[in-house]
Amino acid sequence: MTTKEATQKEDTLIRNTTDHIQEVAKWMGVTIDPNNPHHQSHIPSFVNHRSHMSPAQKKAYETLKDQFVIPFDATQKLDYPTLFGREAPTILEIGFGMGETTAKIAHSRPEDQFIALEIYSAGVGAMLNRIDKENIKNVLLMQHDAVEVLVHMVAENSLSGVHIFFPDPWPKKRHHKRRLIQPPFVNLLVSRLKTGGYIHCATDWEEYAEQMLEVLSGHVGLQNTATDYAEKPAYRPLTKFENRGIKLGYNVHDLVFKKI
Repeated sequence: MTTKEATQKEDTLIRNTTDHIQEVAKWMGVTIDPNNPHHQSHIPSFVNHRSHMSPAQKKAYETLKDQFVIPFDATQKLDYPTLFGREAPTILEIGFGMGETTAKIAHSRPEDQFIALEIYSAGVGAMLNRIDKENIKNVLLMQHDAVEVLVHMVAENSLSGVHIFFPDPWPKKRHHKRRLIQPPFVNLLVSRLKTGGYIHCATDWEEYAEQMLEVLSGHVGLQNTATDYAEKPAYRPLTKFENRGIKLGYNVHDLVFKKI
């Protein structure tokens, strides 16, 4: 790589927080004032509805939330060593569902620590119950919109990885703008990754997989670890939901890209 090419790459990758806020705001179709970041409204990648909680989920939610769920604060960056009590690679998971995969990965990678995001209370309650019953020490949760967390609370060049498993595919064309994996959002993710950090996505929706591959491949700061789709990494377990889809003939695609 020539000095000129390196400079151009650096100019592309090094953006300040205001640049990212305004870029994501344009994607979301709103104007965001970076000096007044609280609770910005935007087009979310999820439908916010009440989720029914089982008695066990409700109990875990009520008794463990204060201990394991990080509150959203647009004025504070996450301090990983303080939160976890140690220095370790930090992985952000976006949309952990009921937490089955999150728990298994946390057990298999005790040297890493995970901040897992989920908007629905039932999922948060289920994961809190897993943390308690399985004595999981390297996972903390957040119950807030991922875009706002990334913009306001995650420092640049601080994450070792990002997991986005089976995000909502929004299959109707008029809803494609709600899909999470879009160029402005990937720019934001890359800015929060350390050099060498990775983005791991998985989906069983063929057309969305193609979009993911196109968007991730098109980012100058990312390098595909495979020719196109990756082999499923050993750390990502097969869930009951995924096994059911495979039996029904759905192909599951993993994509793993590293920041260069």
